[in-house]
Amino acid sequence: MSTHTETTVPHSDSDSTEHVHIAIVGAGFGGIGLAVKLREAGYEDLVILERADDLGGTWRANTYPGCACDVPSQLYSYSFAPNPDWSRTYGRQPEILEYLQRVARDHDVLRHIRFGAELLDARWDDRHSVWQVRTARGDLTADILISAAGIFADAKYPELPGLDRFEGKAFHSLHWDHDHDLTGERVAVIGTGASAVQFVPEIQPLVGRLLLFQRSAPWIVPRLDRPTLGVERSLLRRIPLAQKAIRGGWYAAIEGFGLISLVDKRFRHPYEALGRLQLLRQVRDPALRATLTPDYVIGCKRAIFSDAYLPALDRPNVEVVTEAIAEVRERSIVLRDGTEHPVDTIIYGTGFTSIPSAYQRYVGRHGQSIAQLYHLEPQSYLGATVAGFPNFFCTLGPFGAAGNQSAIYMIESQIAYIVDALKTMRDKGISRVELRPEVQDDFLDEMDRRSADSVWLTGGCQSYYTTADGRNAGLYPNWSFEYRRRTRRFDAESYLMTTEAAITEMSR
Repeated sequence: MSTHTETTVPHSDSDSTEHVHIAIVGAGFGGIGLAVKLREAGYEDLVILERADDLGGTWRANTYPGCACDVPSQLYSYSFAPNPDWSRTYGRQPEILEYLQRVARDHDVLRHIRFGAELLDARWDDRHSVWQVRTARGDLTADILISAAGIFADAKYPELPGLDRFEGKAFHSLHWDHDHDLTGERVAVIGTGASAVQFVPEIQPLVGRLLLFQRSAPWIVPRLDRPTLGVERSLLRRIPLAQKAIRGGWYAAIEGFGLISLVDKRFRHPYEALGRLQLLRQVRDPALRATLTPDYVIGCKRAIFSDAYLPALDRPNVEVVTEAIAEVRERSIVLRDGTEHPVDTIIYGTGFTSIPSAYQRYVGRHGQSIAQLYHLEPQSYLGATVAGFPNFFCTLGPFGAAGNQSAIYMIESQIAYIVDALKTMRDKGISRVELRPEVQDDFLDEMDRRSADSVWLTGGCQSYYTTADGRNAGLYPNWSFEYRRRTRRFDAESYLMTTEAAITEMSR
């Protein structure tokens, strides 16, 4: 693999270090897409810092049984790199990873990726107007720092008494132990999020006993997944317009879920009817059906597409447990009512941390990390920039993700905004941009107003969509096409901009 060559320039009075114009953190969908579009815009002096030994982000890390896309693959791919050869309506993890690897190869991105370069610290140097970056593979400075760290990058574990004394096998779905044989075992699955909905049907036929610990039932709607026919793939290869039309149709269908939160909660009724019909068709036991019926408005938590999850729970070797866990013992789980369940293996299907761990390592002009600011209040501007962080951009930052659309659509919107920002800097001789605090304040006020009556806050549930104090945790509370319009161009008037000459004068 060839290595990109960077220049070396002084970054302080006493030493020198490797310097790059643009440093990107993360080689998943965000980082690869950024590199492609930046290179198209003429930027070659860039490096992607990837902590793992391969690219792919979420789709490299998650390898649990049944791991697949939860939106149709025609939407879960770059618009600039359509793939007519998806083998199924919803692509599986190996296929998505291979797609990302192919895009990186085809667009000559691999030479910009530095593997094993976990970000340790990134601090803004106000005197020299550069980012001081420490990685597991050495230090560097960068004029521009872009975070493409995925929002599903770090596992979230439950806080349960006694977990550390459990003597059986325990692992999170993000860190699936493929060497551990579940055949005939008594397995406890804690959590019923999107990952658990995918892996439970895969392991249910293998295990001797499966205990599913459910805090609240997820809304399950039909997935309608199927293999694509050879004639379909051939048609899409020959007629790109057909693929564009299918992508547009799926976009409209998925965007329609926004009617519940963005227009009127009464739009929930047909979607909830679909979920209840799914339950009626797939779960024979009325008592189990009642247990699996959500008690909140659909969309308050993420609705999940699945045709296999509910039937897997209606099997003799499965028990859905709704009683809270009191403690974990060496070989069992004890409930608050005193019931004790012997367990050989615990699998955590408890999802991911609310913000990437990398956000703890980005430290801005005022000495605070993005994580520290987030815990005070989720904050950013358009999910792409943050006040107090000069020359910093991100993908899927707070209020940059949609509750009712493919993440790739939102990422591509942010990439367009970031690339236009850098082109604006280049064209106008600007060396430093910093979001005006009042612009961010106005944006956050808008996010609060738009979220106030949303189903996320008023739908009767608790989820990672909300903060501990009941605020929007970072979903964009409007249509994704409206977000696309707002990010189509870089709004330079929202930023303080400084020329190279002014920065040289300040550093003297």
